[in-house]
Amino acid sequence: MNFVEKVRNYYKEHGAGGVAWRAAEKLTGRRPGVISYEKWIQQNTLGEKELEAQREKEFPYRPLFSIVVPLYRTPEAYLRAMVDSVRKQTYENWELCLSDGSGGDSPLTAVLAEYAELDPRIRVVASQASLGISENTNLAISQAAGDYLVFADHDDLLSPDALYLCAGKLNEDPSIEILYSDEDKVSMDGGKRFDPQFKPDFNLDLLRSTNYICHLFVVRKSLADAAARKDIRGRKQWLDMAYDGAQDYDLILRCTEKAEKIAHIPKILYHWRCHQDSTAANQESKRYAFEAGQRALQAHLDRLGIRGKVSQGEYLGLYRTSYDIEGTPLVSVLIPNKDHGEDLARCVASIQTSSWKNYEILIIENNSEEAETFALYETLCSQDERIRVVTWEGPFNYSAINNFAAKQAAGKYLLFLNNDTQWISPEGIREMVSICQRPEVGAVGARLYYGDDTIQHAGVILGLGGIAGHAFAGERRSATGYCRRIICTQDMGAVTAACMMVKTADFWQAEGFDESLAVTFNDVDLCMKLRKAGKLIVYAPYAEAYHFESKSRGAEDSPEKVERFHREIGRFLDKWCPELEAGDPFYSPNLTLRKPDFSLRDKNKEPLIGVPENYKDFMTKEREKYDKF
Repeated sequence: MNFVEKVRNYYKEHGAGGVAWRAAEKLTGRRPGVISYEKWIQQNTLGEKELEAQREKEFPYRPLFSIVVPLYRTPEAYLRAMVDSVRKQTYENWELCLSDGSGGDSPLTAVLAEYAELDPRIRVVASQASLGISENTNLAISQAAGDYLVFADHDDLLSPDALYLCAGKLNEDPSIEILYSDEDKVSMDGGKRFDPQFKPDFNLDLLRSTNYICHLFVVRKSLADAAARKDIRGRKQWLDMAYDGAQDYDLILRCTEKAEKIAHIPKILYHWRCHQDSTAANQESKRYAFEAGQRALQAHLDRLGIRGKVSQGEYLGLYRTSYDIEGTPLVSVLIPNKDHGEDLARCVASIQTSSWKNYEILIIENNSEEAETFALYETLCSQDERIRVVTWEGPFNYSAINNFAAKQAAGKYLLFLNNDTQWISPEGIREMVSICQRPEVGAVGARLYYGDDTIQHAGVILGLGGIAGHAFAGERRSATGYCRRIICTQDMGAVTAACMMVKTADFWQAEGFDESLAVTFNDVDLCMKLRKAGKLIVYAPYAEAYHFESKSRGAEDSPEKVERFHREIGRFLDKWCPELEAGDPFYSPNLTLRKPDFSLRDKNKEPLIGVPENYKDFMTKEREKYDKF
C-alpha cells in the first residue's frame, strides 16, 4: 500500500483533523506536553535485578500454565523469538503446547524438534493436513495439562514477567477464573514497541462494543472446558471454526458468560508483532473477521436470552449492541429551572421531537424572577399536557430540588436533564431506556457537546483533576478518542446528571441524591452508591446532546461558593476516600489524571498517591489546572 492510499484510508477513519494530528505526531515524534511511549517504556521496564528476584520467588500456589500456540508456516525468526520469550519467563511452571497446522510438508519440523529436545516443557503436535486457526488451536489445547490456558499467536512475544504476574495475581485470589493484561505492538523486526492498549478492569459493555480484552488472555482450564462446544464426534471444540477470524472473541464471550471472577493486570505483558503503519492500512480485506465478530456477539446475546440486535459500529472492529425495549415505559424528565427561558424552551422542544413519546416533563421552578419565564411555563403546559411545573421555593440545591421532583414523578425511569441541554439525536432517549432497562444497569449517561462542537462529557473518571472529571473534555466532536472509547458504549465510574437516566426504583433504593452535596459531585456520589449496590454505570455515545454548561448556576466566584465547594468536597471524601485511593476500575493507572485525554502517566511527575490531607489547597489547584483544558 503506497503513502497516498494510507493517508486516504486514515482520512476515512479519522477525518481531516485526525490526519493533521497524525502528521504532527509523525513530524515531531510526540504530542506537546505528553510523555512519549518510548520514555514510558524506560520508566516501566524491569531491570535484571528485579527479574532475578522474580526468578527466586517461591509462590505457595504454583499453577501450571499451558501456553497454547497454533503454528502455520511461521517464519523461523519469528517462531524462535516467540518460543524464546516463553523460555525467558521468570516463572518456570509452564508448558508450551505448539500445534503445527502447516501440513505434511511443514518447514517447521526441524526447528520444533530442536526445541522439544532442548526443553521438556515444550510439547509439539502436528497435522498432516493443513488446519485452520480454530482447528489448529484446538489441537494445541487438547495436549494441555495445565491449570490455566494462556493464548498466544505464533509470531508474538510475551514480556519476561508475564506468567510471574499472573501467578502472583492467582496467589492473591485463587478463585480468579480469567486473567487478562494490557498489550502493545512491536515492529516486524522486534526493534520498536508502539500503540499501547491500556485497558480497564472487566467492562461488560465495552466488550459488547469491541474485543478489548484480546491479549494476554488467561482462562482456567476447567472453565474453558465448560464453555467448549462439541463436534459431531463428541470432541471438545474450544474455538469454533464457524467464527474463524473472530474465534478468540467468541471464546472470550463464552468464558466471561460463565466466569464469576475476572481480573485485569494493568501491565504490558504481550507484544503483538505487526507493521508500524498497519493502523492506517485498509481493513476491508478483513471484513470477514469483523462479520464473524458480529455473529459471535449476536450469539452471546442469544445464549443469555437478551433480546437485541448487533450491528457493525462506525469502524470495522466496533459493534453496536441495540437492546429491544420491553413495552413503552413512562420516562419522567426532571428539569430544574431559574429563568433562562430561551434555554428551557430549546431543551423542551428537543424532547418533543424525540422518537420516544411516552414521557412527562417536570419543570422544577426555583426562584425565577422574570415574568417571561412564568409566561413560558403557561404556554408550554397549555400546548402539551405531558408538561407540568412543580415549585421548589428554597435556595438552589440540585440534590434537594431533584429529590423533591422525583417524589412527584410517575415514570418508571427518571431522566435528569439540565435546562441548558438540547437533544441532537431523536433516538437519544430511546437509546438510554434500552440500556437502563437492563437489571444490572444503575445509571446511563449521554455523550454531550459544548456549543462549539467539542466534547463536554463522555463519561466521568474518578480521580481526574483530583476528585472526578469528564473524559475527553475539549476533544473535537469528530474525535474517536483513545482506543476509540469516545464512540464505544462502556461502563464508567460515573456519568454526569446533566443528562442521566436512572430507574426510579434504583434511585430510591440508593436514597436519591445526597442533599448535603448541594452542587458539587452529587451525580458522582449517586453513581458511587449505585455501583456499591452492584449496578453498572453506562456511558451511551449514541445518545447525543448539546450541553451549554451550567448557565443557571453561575461560576464558583464568591467566598461563599468557594467555601461551599470545599465543604462538599470534604463530605464526598468522607464517604468515598477509600474508593478514590483505589482508583477508577474503568480507567488505567498507566494513564494520567491531570488531563482528560487518556495520555500516558509520567510517573516521575505524577506518582500514584492517595488523596492528600490538605485536600482543599490540592483541589483548588487541580481544579484550576483542569479548567484550562
